[in-house]
Amino acid sequence: MATPTTGSTVTSETLRTPAVRSKSQQKRHNRYVIAPLILIGVNVVLFLVFFVWPGALGLIYSFTDYRGIGRLNFIGLRNFETLFADSTFYAALSRTFLYTVLSVPLVYVSSLGVAALLVSRAVRGRTAAKIIIFLPWLISPIVVGVIWKWMFGQDFGFVNFVISTLGGNPLPWSSNGNLALTVVIFAAAWGGTAFNMLLFIAALKNIPEALLEAAELDGANAWQRFRHVTLPGIAPTSFMVILLSTIHAMKEFAMIQALTNGGPGTENVLIVQYIYKTGFEQSKVGYASAASMVLMVVLLAIALIQLRFNRKKG
Repeated sequence: MATPTTGSTVTSETLRTPAVRSKSQQKRHNRYVIAPLILIGVNVVLFLVFFVWPGALGLIYSFTDYRGIGRLNFIGLRNFETLFADSTFYAALSRTFLYTVLSVPLVYVSSLGVAALLVSRAVRGRTAAKIIIFLPWLISPIVVGVIWKWMFGQDFGFVNFVISTLGGNPLPWSSNGNLALTVVIFAAAWGGTAFNMLLFIAALKNIPEALLEAAELDGANAWQRFRHVTLPGIAPTSFMVILLSTIHAMKEFAMIQALTNGGPGTENVLIVQYIYKTGFEQSKVGYASAASMVLMVVLLAIALIQLRFNRKKG
């Protein structure tokens, strides 16, 4: 009698095992399939709400004379015709290009230089240095502009105070357009170095030590190792840093708004400030939307050119 009981027990457990396994597999399937779909769905909704929908509205507004209130009156390409005949628009766009051309190389060199120092074993206090250098990135661009405005104020600035104390003549940081733009460029480099520094540190640490040691054994000096081993090894990161820095510089607004407000006069008004002033201060929403579409096309062209150049170089 014991044997049939044992046999029946084994048989029942054997029959229940596949059911238990199927339930666990189903739970695992739900966890690895449904959860990612939910996360992707949330991101898609956010992208549609905060990017696609505003972009579609801007495109629609660009063909109207909308002023923020009232009905939409479609006027065709009249906004674009007026925009391309506006010398102020070209001045803002050219100043933005100048700012980008000068600030992006400075951000790149400073970020890569700081990262190279912080990954060097000969440098002490690297952890504390990373924290100190990373702090400016945590500060709002508006606060950065206020800090640098206090430092380089023409009448009350700390830098002019030091120059006067040393017997020199104070510099017209606020009334000279080129000096004001120089301050903005260095402030942008000060605030943008930290994030790019982290990207370069990760890239530099991924370069195999064997390559550097082999180059050193072959007689390559420090500059040759950096040029022929390090730079090719961090090429993808360099491309990403240049691309992101270029797009960020073309869209710069908050810092220069707080630092110079586009001054002196309108000499340093960048393209986003131009869009802001026409859209919000002058209530020309349709005209500002047309300028935004032009800026979007310019940014897309820059990104495509850099991608094509990177593929050819690769």
